Amino acid sequence: MHIATIPSGAPFLDTLAAVWLAAPDDPGDGLILLPTRRAARALGEAFLRVTQGRPLLLPRIAAIGGLDDESLALGSGFGADVLALPPAVEPVRRLAVLSRLIDARERAAGRALPPDLAWQMAGELARLLDDAQRAEIDLGHALRGALGEGFAADFAEHWRVTLEFLDIVTRFWPDWLAEQGLIDPVERQMRALRLRAQAWSERPPPGRLVAAGISVTNPASAALLASVARAPQGVVVLPGLDLDLTERDWSALGETHPQADLRRLLEALGARREEVVAWPASTVVPQGRTALLRQVLLPETGLGDWLADRAPAELAGVSRIEAADAEEEAQAIALALRDALEIPGRRAALVTPDRALAARVVTALGRWSVHVEDSVGEPLSATPPAVLIRLLLEAVNESFAPVPLLALLKHPLVTLGLGAASCRALARRLELACLRGPRPAPGLAGLRAALAASRQGDDPALVGLIDRLEQAVAPLLGCAEGELATLLTAVIEAAEALSVSDGGGLWSGEEGAALSAALAALIGESEWLPPMRRDSLGRFLDTALVPQTVRTRRALRGRGVAAEHPRLFVWGLLEARLQSVDMVILAGLGEGVWPAATDPGPWLSRPMRSSFGLDSPERAVGAAAADFAALACAAPEIVLSVSRRREGAPLVPSRWLVRLDAFLAGRGQAVPAHPALGWARALDRPEGGVAEPVRPPQPCPPVALRPRTLSVTEIDTLKADPYAIHAKHILRLRRLDPPQQSADASDFGQIVHEGLADILGDGPRLAGLVAGAAPEAALAEALDAALAARLAGNPRVSAALGAWWRPRLRRIAGWVAGAERDWRAELGVTDTRTECRGEVRFTPADGHAPFTLSGRADRLDVTRTGGVALLDYKTGTVPQDKDVAAGWMSQLPLEAAMALRGAFAGVAATTVEAMAYWKLSGGEPAGESKPLKGDPGALAEAAWEGLLRLIAEYDDPARAYLSHPRPGREPRYADYRQLARHGEWAATIGEAS
Repeated sequence: MHIATIPSGAPFLDTLAAVWLAAPDDPGDGLILLPTRRAARALGEAFLRVTQGRPLLLPRIAAIGGLDDESLALGSGFGADVLALPPAVEPVRRLAVLSRLIDARERAAGRALPPDLAWQMAGELARLLDDAQRAEIDLGHALRGALGEGFAADFAEHWRVTLEFLDIVTRFWPDWLAEQGLIDPVERQMRALRLRAQAWSERPPPGRLVAAGISVTNPASAALLASVARAPQGVVVLPGLDLDLTERDWSALGETHPQADLRRLLEALGARREEVVAWPASTVVPQGRTALLRQVLLPETGLGDWLADRAPAELAGVSRIEAADAEEEAQAIALALRDALEIPGRRAALVTPDRALAARVVTALGRWSVHVEDSVGEPLSATPPAVLIRLLLEAVNESFAPVPLLALLKHPLVTLGLGAASCRALARRLELACLRGPRPAPGLAGLRAALAASRQGDDPALVGLIDRLEQAVAPLLGCAEGELATLLTAVIEAAEALSVSDGGGLWSGEEGAALSAALAALIGESEWLPPMRRDSLGRFLDTALVPQTVRTRRALRGRGVAAEHPRLFVWGLLEARLQSVDMVILAGLGEGVWPAATDPGPWLSRPMRSSFGLDSPERAVGAAAADFAALACAAPEIVLSVSRRREGAPLVPSRWLVRLDAFLAGRGQAVPAHPALGWARALDRPEGGVAEPVRPPQPCPPVALRPRTLSVTEIDTLKADPYAIHAKHILRLRRLDPPQQSADASDFGQIVHEGLADILGDGPRLAGLVAGAAPEAALAEALDAALAARLAGNPRVSAALGAWWRPRLRRIAGWVAGAERDWRAELGVTDTRTECRGEVRFTPADGHAPFTLSGRADRLDVTRTGGVALLDYKTGTVPQDKDVAAGWMSQLPLEAAMALRGAFAGVAATTVEAMAYWKLSGGEPAGESKPLKGDPGALAEAAWEGLLRLIAEYDDPARAYLSHPRPGREPRYADYRQLARHGEWAATIGEAS
């Protein structure tokens, strides 16, 4: 048996090519088997590197997983045997049929599963089938044995229900395959490998035969490798078998050790480690690094060796990045990769299982016009065409609510025949016209009505935009439920109409072609799926498309770049295997990322998998450890990268980093930090290292431009946030309402105000209330009417919210009935005015232009003495007496001062009898009366004097309108906080941002 290994630290494919070419045989005669098609392509490049570009006839190079496809070209009489195998079921058809079987079983049990969940469960069942067939285990026999005697003693009872559910794949699915004359893809692949192994065992192929870099241990692959190793000119070349590991440690290897799969493979081949020959190779990494990793990753039996030998470890070419978060990690990695390009001919790669981190790095490299693509690709569901289809379904299913509608209209592929830029411009105009604030009535009819009611209601361009939209989505509007093929056809027609373009629109580019193929496959297999509703189609498509990935050149389009950078690479773990470059950055080295969290799957527990003979989840950790160990020796320079936080949560460093740190700490060493982290932190730092803080805005407009009319509430704003007055009245800026604005506490407050004003401001009704026997019922009726009017006239107030508020309103009615009686009796009220609007105009003493103070009092009561009493209804926070006295909350005293100066028509007050707040929350208690402490008249006059001083201050041309000048006195609603860039400068003046 011929078995060799290429040691860690040597470029695997380059060494393989060099050994192949060094033999006296014809280099073009023979066959080389590799683990993946990517490795097969990379070997061709390695041959060119070894020959320094000299052309030559290459041997046949194939991936082991593609032998069944390439068998006819490989000869040896193998093709006829493979052709005799039943064809493999198409993956989409398999999932469709399994989904239907799951749906039928659930319906028989009186349950209904959403289509997306049934598809997801079908995918998990398919993975279980693949695992069993790869291990050549009769899953049905294993499950029947588990359900036999002794099951309850070994496993929890709820597992019985799960195992009984699995008869879908042990009984119904095999029956369906037999009826169709099909077999599972993995089963066909395993049979093909067995046939190949048998053929080579009986008649080895002529010429050299090499199986290199393959460490899979399923029985069929092991049989094939055994036939290669036994062939006269055959050899199996293992990647990085550790021949220096002691026999004690070799025997104690656990499933999570990097050498575990290689040991298992040797056992399957019936070979001993001593029989393996190390191929001569010139290593490209320092010799001590392999020994360091061997020591760091020793099994528990060898940890005592850490103490026996405390010689300094070899750390040449090893550095580390430990960033604060994923963004900082990505910036540092991008800088390290960019730095590698400074050396001519140097090749560098980022290797990580974290695709989000890879995407961040790719984006960061664009800062220097360095364009690379993630070799793993991106999920098909995240590509622009797929996102367009998802947004289309969301908009239609949500009856064209503003948020999904705007997302659809602003999608870069949506043109509606107008061009993308014109369509987006019209979408923004439509947004400002009628899509901000309360939601329009549902459907396109509601959208038209909202536009007609706006100031732009007669704009032909906006009306035409809605017309085009309605025409485009018409196929989908008439298809609320049906067969998957019918629904998808309607979706495709609508999406094509939305994205009509001379450049290909929806189906252009690699992502468009991939989406077209995926949807065509779903339509082709829709007969196997049950009917579904349109409102579940979006989730179903997301579930169906997420596992599919596509490599695109979207990042290169429109940038004048013909190709990716030839010396930088971004790889996943599978893509990086057997590759070699000059610098490798191993990133995402955190628990749960690399290695990924172990998961036995939803169907079988760990003990069950073990009893059935299936691989344990920990074997995946061993494979990840093997990748880490191999890649750490794959380049002269490696960078180990991890962040302390990921997605807002602390990230525990990978177990291998923890071991490395512990091993080095025992020798007084540590992995040196890579300078890229410092570069990243300094990259956007100003020259000199200190950022000049942003200064707070201090606008000083001419006095002639300053407002000469303010309301009583704006007077309080002028004290707490003068900049807000400047932005509102001088810059004339207004905060836009959010799209699809929902109800909030202000709506409840308006209902209370409107209901009380309606009954208390109506003379006859007020008289009936005062003299009637059931004032509580009358008040409740008035508040109910206000709520009903709000429900009918304000789409943002939902019926559910109204039902929540109604009991609170009734409790308020009960409290007000008693409080009203006491208030009127105590003050001798003779006349009541509600929602009184008024203004008072005066000329400042400094001679500037007259100033007008306006206000609206919730309630003014005239007393028998000719005085006035003021009530302010509050459904939220009530101002404190000290704030009122200090002038910070001066609304009520200023209204009293206005009443004394005849600001309110029909009210000629000479004194202020009382001022009070009624807190009307509807809770427990339902209301509280809080009269202002102190002399009401004195409070009113003090507020007026404060107003005069304030106006005089802002009549000074040197007085600036500052933003939040008094910490601790910020206004409750700060619409202009961002405009003032408050968060940038607040900390520099000792204020919490």
